[in-house]
Amino acid sequence: MFDNVADRNKLVLQYPASWWRNMWREALPAGNGEIGAAVYGGIKNETVLINHSQLWHMGVKGELPDVSYTLNETRELMDKGNFQEANWHLTKEVKKRGYFSKLESPLPLVDLCLTMPFESGFSHYNRGINLETGEVSVSWQENDTSFTRNLFVSRADEIIVYEIFSDKSNAIDTDISFQLHPTDSPRMKERHGELRNTVQAETEDNFLFYKATNQDGTDFGAVARIITETGEISSSEEKVVCTGTNRLLILVKVFVQADSQIEWKKLKRELSEIEKNYEQLLNEHLMIYQPLFFSSSLELSNDPKEHSNEVLLLQAYKEKAPTRLIEKLWTFGRYLFLSGTKVNGQPFSMYGLWHGDYQLMWSHRMANENIQMMYWHTAVGGLNQLQLSFTKYYEQLLDDFRDNAKKLFGCRGIYIPAGTTPGIGKPNQLVPVIMNWTTAASWIAQHFYSYYQFSGDETFLREKALPFMKEAVQFYQDFLVIGDDGYYQYFPSVSPENTPGNFMPDSKEPIAHPMPTAINATMDFAVMKELLTNLIEGSELVTTEDTSTWKAMLERIPPYQVDQQGAIKEWMHDEFDENDEHRHLSHIYPIFPGRELVKEAGILFEAFRKAVRKRKLGAQTSWSFAHMASIYARLQEGNEALRCLEHLTRSCLLNNLYTVHNDWRNMGLTMEIDTAPVQMDANLGVVNAIQEMLLYVSPTMIKLLPALPDDWKEGKVKSFHFCTGTISFQWNLLRNSFSVTVKAERETELTIGLPVHFHDYEWKGEGEVSRSKLGEAYVHVKLAPEETVEMFTK
Repeated sequence: MFDNVADRNKLVLQYPASWWRNMWREALPAGNGEIGAAVYGGIKNETVLINHSQLWHMGVKGELPDVSYTLNETRELMDKGNFQEANWHLTKEVKKRGYFSKLESPLPLVDLCLTMPFESGFSHYNRGINLETGEVSVSWQENDTSFTRNLFVSRADEIIVYEIFSDKSNAIDTDISFQLHPTDSPRMKERHGELRNTVQAETEDNFLFYKATNQDGTDFGAVARIITETGEISSSEEKVVCTGTNRLLILVKVFVQADSQIEWKKLKRELSEIEKNYEQLLNEHLMIYQPLFFSSSLELSNDPKEHSNEVLLLQAYKEKAPTRLIEKLWTFGRYLFLSGTKVNGQPFSMYGLWHGDYQLMWSHRMANENIQMMYWHTAVGGLNQLQLSFTKYYEQLLDDFRDNAKKLFGCRGIYIPAGTTPGIGKPNQLVPVIMNWTTAASWIAQHFYSYYQFSGDETFLREKALPFMKEAVQFYQDFLVIGDDGYYQYFPSVSPENTPGNFMPDSKEPIAHPMPTAINATMDFAVMKELLTNLIEGSELVTTEDTSTWKAMLERIPPYQVDQQGAIKEWMHDEFDENDEHRHLSHIYPIFPGRELVKEAGILFEAFRKAVRKRKLGAQTSWSFAHMASIYARLQEGNEALRCLEHLTRSCLLNNLYTVHNDWRNMGLTMEIDTAPVQMDANLGVVNAIQEMLLYVSPTMIKLLPALPDDWKEGKVKSFHFCTGTISFQWNLLRNSFSVTVKAERETELTIGLPVHFHDYEWKGEGEVSRSKLGEAYVHVKLAPEETVEMFTK
């Protein structure tokens, strides 16, 4: 399958989607950043689930009452040691005032269904994705006849393109229809019934029409045109019937938040005007898609063989994760991201564009880890422009965030609740672990500033990043208090989503968040420190604004604390004990995802390493394995980083390589939740972890192969990005060879840490290269725009 495509750039499966009653979980995804299509892979009865990024339902946006008086009351309770009561004080008061909000859920748009007669059994079944083109393919043989179905979602034409062909004349007979997507959730039966009562499906010649009506009274739906080269085509009730053809083409356009009577006519006219065949439509799509896909590339193996997903997963389960599987996870994660978001669209979601039910677990945007993880990889991987969908999303909710800060805490600036969905930025998860956590805005600000650092876009910095960051700082100015020691006291304070060890109940029954509200969580101060540092730096670059107030705030942040075992404490207050049986690693923020501390600085680095090593297996999830792998990469422990990824491959991968939250088979590696929901944050977290193992990037330093595992003997990276340019390198440990090319896109001055695996480097090219004060393994480089320097072993 896909014979001319390198194995690392394709998925090949030998088994159809088979997760009982939820086959969308193992479907193969395609998308153009706005429209998603998930192909199940059935032979007789095939389903293509179609979704749209702007189609949501069941949200409720309440009017937040002013309960700002509770902040002082909560603090008084904490001062008296009444932490359990303080934990719930704000949340109970908001509920008591009758407040209610509910996040929206992504709404499946429609199923495109095909039925083909089946008489003699099948053989040579395959399904797969050509990641280089975005095509999903299903193929099989029946007797001596071969059948193939190919699908992609065009970025050029906003259309789903689907072809079916055989190698024998007149071999294809099929019925094609649109159907309301089913639900497997008992609690959604009533909502599903409401939608079913609004469904209208019609046919006209070789066209299919479908619409349903959402709760806001607007319609959503699709129009399909079926084109055949030979044979006959007819309409029958709600189906288009094709008989005796050897090739047919299905073109689908969709609409949301519209009037179906207008859209049906409009889309029929647009589809009727298309005269291009499958290959021509694909080529136009590739003109836009492939520059994104090939913005960076990675090779970790020169194995020329084709490996199916099933074989790779069984090998990971039996022994260790094959390097080819790691390669595919990097490429597939990027493919999901490119297919699931675009610059002017919605940010990437936990289910991408391939959600298969009407109210899925954790289908909102969660900002205490998850949405950030899905964007960590973008800048280094050459996809920095796609961070704009992330920043625009949060900008659109600023009025809600300002109202939150004022009414919940009596503060200026912004308070971002961890969970949001389009149009709903008000608090909605009314539990202390969410309500009392106030650091989301500052963490999100990291992405605003990262976009500037990698783009050099001073207009964005001045007009977007700095105003957002200032509002986040305004909240701190009103929220924080100064303790007797002259340092800030941060309370209430939450280390997502952990509870201090001395407040964990004795019962062995799992309780999600028994008492998360504490004082001086390390993460709260770490993120605040990063925000202030970036705000000062950015302001001094493009404004004349006085930054002395922010500098004074930095001085009032207390130093990090170390416990008796020499590990960084998660809470910088004596009332709260460590709790290492948890999936979050929030207190490691200064190492990752922050860049405050590096190994070269030495200060506290070992204390953070010890804190990471204390975390227990069995409390983890797919995303926490990805997060921990990135942390170990920053700690320059490649084998440990790879071990985290191997744990993930054994516990949280479906056969289509979707990551699920946890292992539903109770094998002991992860926390136990029976539902094991699909969560693509880990798919994208893995992309970042692999990049971190191969390249550390900050505005002033890059380190090559900082966390190279022993198993990665050779490899090649093309066009990874640092803040002001691109870098390509390759290595072979067996031949003792390494070479790197650094190209500046803007004025560049930085320190390069060369791999410790090699010695005796030479360099040539433009710019200035000199030895660094950090030692023999470091060089200092100055390059003008478009200048290049090459370094290599002798």
